[in-house]
Formats: sequence, C-alpha cells, structure tokens
Amino acid sequence: MEKRIQKILSEMGITSRRNAEEMIIAGRITVNGQIATLGMKADPAKDHIKVERKLLIKPEPKVYLLLNKPKSVVTSLYDPEGRSTVKDFLKKIKYRVYPVGRLDYDSEGLLLLTNDGDFANAILHPSKKIPKTYLVKVKGVLEEAEIDKLRTGVKLIDGLTAPAKVRKIGTTENNSWIEMTMHEGRKRQIRRMLETIGHNVLKLKRIKINGIALGNLKPGEYRYLKPEEISKIKKELLFIDNKSKF
Repeated sequence: MEKRIQKILSEMGITSRRNAEEMIIAGRITVNGQIATLGMKADPAKDHIKVERKLLIKPEPKVYLLLNKPKSVVTSLYDPEGRSTVKDFLKKIKYRVYPVGRLDYDSEGLLLLTNDGDFANAILHPSKKIPKTYLVKVKGVLEEAEIDKLRTGVKLIDGLTAPAKVRKIGTTENNSWIEMTMHEGRKRQIRRMLETIGHNVLKLKRIKINGIALGNLKPGEYRYLKPEEISKIKKELLFIDNKSKF
C-alpha cells in the first residue's frame, strides 16, 4: 500500500515525520533511483527506498525504553565533543532508538527512547500537555511567596511560563527540596525559573512522565516499557486528539 515517504520512515522507526520532511528537502532520500520530493508516495513492500544510499529492508519492531539518564551525560546518540551519551548505555539494544525530548547535561532521571516516530512526536507536541514531574534540590530556603510564583508562572526572556504544580518536600538549613510537575519543556526551563526568583538548582531529577515512574532504576540502567504503559499513553494521546476536535 502506498504511503507518503515521511510516514513510511516514521512507521519504520527511521526518524520522525518532521525530520523526514527535512531529509526529503535535502535530497537525502531516493525512491527507485529518483530523488524523493515532498508529497511523493511509495509502497515499502515494492519500491526501493533509500535513506542516504542505504536501502530500507523491512520495518523494525517498535521499541519503547525507559532509561535513568545519569548526570553529565548528553541526551544524544553522538556528541562532537566526545562526551558520554545515552547511546553508551544501550549497547545491548540491537535496534536504533532515539531520545524522546531531552534532559540537559547536568540533569538526570527518566528519559524515554523509542524508534516510533509518531509516538515520540505525540509525547513532545505542546498541544498534548504531557505532565512531567521533577525532584529539585534548590540552594537556599524557598519561601511560600516564591513557590507561589512558580505555581502561577515566571516571566522568562522567552515569555511567561505556564502554571506548574509545586510541592515542598523539605528543607535543611541551607537548601530546599521541591517536586515540580509541568507540561512545558523549554530549554533549561526549571533552572531558569528558579534563577529568576533568586535560587540556583543544585540537583534536578525527572522522576515521572504521564504517570510512568522512574522507580528503582539505578543511573545508567534501563527497562522496556510495559505493554499497559504504552497502551495507556497511546489511549490518552488519542483521547486528547479527539477532544481537541470538538
């Protein structure tokens, strides 16, 4: 059955639809020897589709992983500076998977990886408002008025942040621990929010995405998502799509 090239690549776990479109525009994909164009359709069972001169053989099975990303690890499969990447912890995974979103270099915790491009795009799309929960160690003692600012929104250089759920876990003489749940994912957002109200982040760990918890995984360990976890996310994303049409 013929499908658009970008959809074929997404379903085969090669890349996301958006990235596939960029690859098509760049002339990196051919169909039966001809450079593919946007809107072109093909049948993966009959046509010879090549990505950067490499022939696609057959769709790979969909893989969904949860990794506890350690601190000082790049959320990428390759780093030009030679730093450790998440790929270093996936050597036993025979299929190529990609991070869903990112955790910055100094942060740690729950990171999803998959070769399902549509699944990844749905998780990351701002309209889905997928909740993500973080455990944050903050320098200094956070006052209630400062926590209220985090809850209502903080004005950053790229605009006002959406309201966040914030729960105070505890305090020491010099530091505070809070739990933050938010659906936005701007670059270094939590760190910037806290810096804006006068506090530096000492530790940042993502512990949950849409109800899926990090659990007892040690840094660098991973596990496959359970079928019910995958089903739960997909059903909720479908519900959001349907709801938005009314």
